[in-house]
Amino acid sequence: MSTARTPIAKSAEKRPPTRAAARGKIYLYAIIAGGEDRAYEEAGIDQSNLYSISMGQIAAVVSDVVNENVRPERARLAAHHQVLKKLMAESTPLPMSFGIVADSPAAVRRMLERNQDVLLDQLQHVAGTVEMGLRITWDVENIFEYFVTTHPELRLARDRLLGSNCQPTQEQKIEVGRMFDRLLTDDREAHSDLAMGIFASHKCEIKQLKCRNEREVMNLACLVKREAVPLFEAAVFEIAKQFDNNFALDYNGPWAPHNFVNVDLEL
Repeated sequence: MSTARTPIAKSAEKRPPTRAAARGKIYLYAIIAGGEDRAYEEAGIDQSNLYSISMGQIAAVVSDVVNENVRPERARLAAHHQVLKKLMAESTPLPMSFGIVADSPAAVRRMLERNQDVLLDQLQHVAGTVEMGLRITWDVENIFEYFVTTHPELRLARDRLLGSNCQPTQEQKIEVGRMFDRLLTDDREAHSDLAMGIFASHKCEIKQLKCRNEREVMNLACLVKREAVPLFEAAVFEIAKQFDNNFALDYNGPWAPHNFVNVDLEL
């Protein structure tokens, strides 16, 4: 999963713009350490030239906005993430969400100047790290029936309140639903505690992200030192051993540290 460090920049004067920009607007990809303006060999969204705008000890990696509306189309999303991937080969940037646009290069410099200290703190926090993701889901045909099978109290409540010999009321349906939700929450917490316990010895920062659907057991974002990724992967395999075939694990990364950057920038 490691990526080789490769130079991706050259002097800023050598690449003329490929096409006219949209009224001088600037698209932002990331904030990086470094106080020099640079131009990159890689292209940004809409094949626009990729370069940096610096101020003090930091810089924003940007490209000119070619079209007025930067819609989240597949090719643009892919280009945005490809730029972050290239930057990750050099260092750990502060990634920007897709679609962040400034009115002008001057506006970018003002933003960098205004937020210099907080951005430097954030860059120091993530320096030398990558973000890894671990998502675990229940891989079963019917999540409610699976819980009925694995939790006798839910099975008894289901049979008593929703059995075929009675016409359940709305309150009875709600009661069973609440029990199911409680058991779902309890199981998620137990499984998450197990995973966090295994990760505890690896000195990585972990955020438990909100589960996106009923089948999701846990969704973890993990900030890991680059040199510690092999040990972290070993911990993931140890966690995998604790789950049977009713669960599916999605281990992914390395990514730029999207979930560990907390800066409110005004452009």
